[in-house]
Amino acid sequence: MPAVAWVTVIIGGLIIVAAAVGLLRVGLHLRAVHSTLVAVAGGVRVIADQTSTVPTVLPSVNSTLKPVRDFCESI
Repeated sequence: MPAVAWVTVIIGGLIIVAAAVGLLRVGLHLRAVHSTLVAVAGGVRVIADQTSTVPTVLPSVNSTLKPVRDFCESI
């Protein structure tokens, strides 16, 4: 095999190795981003649970305050 062919094979191999290293780095960065997004989503879920809306409790509060409302309307 002539020297030019060996140089071509070596340069091609270096390009393939460089592309593989680049893809490996991209994969590692994506894994780090995924773990960060999982943590952020968990935090958002906790905040949403702690700041849930009032309608789940509102009927019982309204029924408890009905005597107060009736009294205020009578005045």
